[in-house]
Amino acid sequence: MVPFSERLREVRNLRDKKQREAADICGVSLRTYQLYEQGKNEPNIARLIALADFFDVSLDYLLGRADTDPKL
Repeated sequence: MVPFSERLREVRNLRDKKQREAADICGVSLRTYQLYEQGKNEPNIARLIALADFFDVSLDYLLGRADTDPKL
């Protein structure tokens, strides 16, 4: 199982998005989003859903519970 923080960074880079864009989408500061990618903080459910929608991946994939996502 891939840690959430690693998967989040991986998906963001694959989608060629900036940390600022992802932070804006889920309504948090850039620093808070950076803490998500560092594994020092975790988003709530609403923010997880917003991130999954923004990156167009399933929640299971984003959370590291699935190794593949058909949309990638």
